[in-house]
Amino acid sequence: MKLAHSLLQALRAHGAQQIFGIPGDFALPFFKVIEESGVLPLHTLSHEPAVGFAADAAARVNCAPGVAAVTYGAGALNMVNAVAGAYAERSPVVVISGAPGKGEARAGLLLHHQAKTLDSQYRIFREITCEQVRLDDAARAPARIARALARCRSESRPVYIELPRDMVGVECGAVDMLPPDPVDGDALAACVDEILERLAAAKAPMLMVGVEVRRFGLEDRVALLARRLGLPVVTSLMGRGLLAGTDAPLLGTYLGVAGDPGLTERVEGSDALFLLGVIISDTNFGVSARQIDLRHTIRALDGEVTLGHHTYAALPLAALVDALLQRVTPRLAPPSGATGAYPRGYVADDAPIGPSDIARAVNDLMTARGRMPIATDVGDCLFTAMDIDHTSLVAPGYYASMGFGVPAGLGVQAAAGERPLILVGDGAFQMTGWELGNCRRYGWDPIVIVFNNASWEMLRTFQPESKFNDLDDWNFAAVAPALGGEGVRVHTRREFKAALDHAVAARGRFQLIEAMIPRGVLSDTLARFVAGVKRISTRQA
Repeated sequence: MKLAHSLLQALRAHGAQQIFGIPGDFALPFFKVIEESGVLPLHTLSHEPAVGFAADAAARVNCAPGVAAVTYGAGALNMVNAVAGAYAERSPVVVISGAPGKGEARAGLLLHHQAKTLDSQYRIFREITCEQVRLDDAARAPARIARALARCRSESRPVYIELPRDMVGVECGAVDMLPPDPVDGDALAACVDEILERLAAAKAPMLMVGVEVRRFGLEDRVALLARRLGLPVVTSLMGRGLLAGTDAPLLGTYLGVAGDPGLTERVEGSDALFLLGVIISDTNFGVSARQIDLRHTIRALDGEVTLGHHTYAALPLAALVDALLQRVTPRLAPPSGATGAYPRGYVADDAPIGPSDIARAVNDLMTARGRMPIATDVGDCLFTAMDIDHTSLVAPGYYASMGFGVPAGLGVQAAAGERPLILVGDGAFQMTGWELGNCRRYGWDPIVIVFNNASWEMLRTFQPESKFNDLDDWNFAAVAPALGGEGVRVHTRREFKAALDHAVAARGRFQLIEAMIPRGVLSDTLARFVAGVKRISTRQA
């Protein structure tokens, strides 16, 4: 077997379902093998950041490695930001970079795409991946690949694989899947004992679920655990969309001062808040109405469990959930609770469009036609998504990189086969919206709603005096036909309703609705979030 075939077979065996990429000279031999072997389908995009975002979204949807293949230097270094976001948000992306051959490296010449040294790229990716391997030795390649892919899955973080172009066709052995690391049964049992004792002694225990529950494919088991424990459940902001397809006793999403006051009080008043896979970040907890004392929480994250002042190391989340399920005696009646009352009853009149109108219209749509997966960018489109029915959602909720939404939506449709709804601001669309031009080749037909206020509006909310927040009017809808889709610009709620109805009915090419939103008009959730941040900042000053 050739090395490239061995790598592709290993990717598929570890759960990868497609490859996103952009070829380049150092990667051309590998791309040839990808295309001709048919082991995994290849989707090429237009700019490397979008490749990384699409692979990230596919990883989130599949709960398995997403693959991004690029060339050396100009390709891989162009994808650093997207991979950094995947690292921050625990997304298992496999970066495969072509590289100069061994003979080229010894020629004594500076090579094109080389930065400082030939190893500069390798060292840069060391900062944003959990494992790095260079496949320059065919005998050692299978073990190196196995180790990298095992860590990608067990840690749910990106890994970096560098493939010199003269190694693609070298004979190589098959890659064996490594068994999972053993778990200390005594430590696991002691940890479960302590968690159950803490929950039993609490007056107001609560479960909060975060991104690792999705990353490790645990949603159904966690829903069952919540019912058996009889615990009410909330998601973190980053975990929005979790448990959407389950019957867990889900109350909604914790957003601190930006969310429902009653839910916020229950979370912050809990004397045993069980944080399952929740990243302790400012986006999840930075706008708490009152600071949560982490000493009174149970934190299961990143392969360890922390209670109070001590930590149980090397306890994977899946092992903890399974052990709890084996030990818990089901309660007779789980607590009643319903997801938040999301706005409905859209009024199709001649009033201007606001973000809250978009949420209301989408909720009515999903009530009538069923839920759609959502990919959203950062800014008010993300906060608008918090007012939409609980459905599958991918978003850069912590790393908060603009440009994620459109390529992530393409990754969702490629990975799940479902038509996504993409929410994106005009600033982010300027970055990566043009990737919609690739939809026609692959039969993708997302519905894209562009929040166009000709502004970096979320930045304006924090620094309104700065004129650089003003953007020009690019008329995105007019460009859509040239990219292979349909586009319409709307100004009123009546026009938006008609455009959304048409978009849902039209299949086969992407539908772009450019919603012209007046500057200064925010979703209710973002307005509360901004007010809360300013209030907290003033209090801390």
